[in-house]
Amino acid sequence: MNALRITSAIVGYSVGLALLGGCMQARIEESRELATPVAKGERIVILAKPQIEGAGAEDEFMDCISEGLAGGRNHLEVHDNNEFVDNMFPWFEPSTAPGKPESMSALLARPGVADKVTQSGVRYVVWLDGSTRKVDGGGSLACGAAPGGAGCIGFGWWQKESAYEATIWDLKQSKSAGSVGTNVTGTSAIVGAIVPLPFIARVQATACNRMSNQLRSFFSGTDETTAGTH
Repeated sequence: MNALRITSAIVGYSVGLALLGGCMQARIEESRELATPVAKGERIVILAKPQIEGAGAEDEFMDCISEGLAGGRNHLEVHDNNEFVDNMFPWFEPSTAPGKPESMSALLARPGVADKVTQSGVRYVVWLDGSTRKVDGGGSLACGAAPGGAGCIGFGWWQKESAYEATIWDLKQSKSAGSVGTNVTGTSAIVGAIVPLPFIARVQATACNRMSNQLRSFFSGTDETTAGTH
């Protein structure tokens, strides 16, 4: 009888997870202002968009985008972001970075700046803004231990949203080339039935995958198929 009740609880919680939206939802948006040819020897750098306080986009997300653009079909030459910022110090620090692409003309006119940009090979700066955050949650999970063993019972769930926007600047023309945005939401849960069973929606990884594919398409002019959510 106890085994039957536990099995029924697992089935019930699993059905509940499906009803809560176990499948992630994703949306991609793109706006283009200029053609973005990438000639041999030209590079792209991924930077966190400066904010009033600190900088936008997490380091792990920027690294994920960089790796996504540098790998796979139609891979692109991506400059290490930390190395670029260090070599260009202090012009791309959060407090001194240009706020709009038109400001690049004045920056490149400063002694030595244009030479450093040329040496880096960077033509396009991709400014990343956004974050992954918890937007909802509920349920209750209780765990305990006794002489006969330990276990958990209950059901807890939470929903996360990954919302990011990439703004592309063409340093050669000192103009904005366009933007790519992605929004992914997904529900995760933990089912407590003796042993906790996690069901994790990897929203940030999916957002990275989607944005990487769309940015690669943006630069290469191809129409790649975006990988599905999972």
